[in-house]
Amino acid sequence: MNCSLIISTYNWPEALEIVLISAKRQTILPKEILIADDGSKNETSILIEKFKKKLSVPIIHVWHEDKGFRKSEILNKSYSLAKEKYIIQIDGDIIMHKNFIKDHLKNAQEKVFLHGSRCFLNKTLTEKAINDKITSFFFLKKGLKNKFNSLYIPFIAKFIKPNKSIKRTRGCNFSCYKNDFILVNGYNEDMTGWGKEDTELSSRLINNNIHKKHLKGCAITYHLEHKKLSRAGFNKNIEILNNTISNKVKNCKNGVKKYLNE
Repeated sequence: MNCSLIISTYNWPEALEIVLISAKRQTILPKEILIADDGSKNETSILIEKFKKKLSVPIIHVWHEDKGFRKSEILNKSYSLAKEKYIIQIDGDIIMHKNFIKDHLKNAQEKVFLHGSRCFLNKTLTEKAINDKITSFFFLKKGLKNKFNSLYIPFIAKFIKPNKSIKRTRGCNFSCYKNDFILVNGYNEDMTGWGKEDTELSSRLINNNIHKKHLKGCAITYHLEHKKLSRAGFNKNIEILNNTISNKVKNCKNGVKKYLNE
């Protein structure tokens, strides 16, 4: 099975560069890469053009004007353009283990969405990774936090059963069938600030009996350290999430479907 890889980004081309390097080093490459760009400046466009010449798969730069945090919208636009039936999604501050794509594809199941493992780099290791183009991190590496998530033991995933829990749901390490994403109308664009948009999406998937599988020992990512984003709009997002959970909402009104016929 093939896949599309979607990478969300906003005005951090130095991080996006090392993320794209980790994409280039995958043991199995995606069929295409879509950069979901929430209004970055020209430096990001220049970087993407450079990588179009370096990578053997197409890179599509999906961009809209910077009008504040509109990650849900740019992700929906990117999903609508993705050509493959299976889609893997990460953020532009996430370095992928070399078998990341392979692991997601190996564990893909009908009516299941996947969340992989994530460990964190401290500030010093983040700067070193970016400057020295490092995409592989040993378990005992100084500066690597949440170390057990860096252990590559892929056979563990066979023993993990899909479930209905929304704990540890995150869009920075996520995959699903495109048809399932469209079924629930994708991300809810009423959620315009940072936070919980991925949990709310996961809740609607679960409400449609599309269960979550949290991969352990594989699908590993390394999160670059950065300043916390503005929490403006977070309370509104929590209200939307709570409504989705309590009322078992299956479909949002303001989502991906409006882009499908463009």
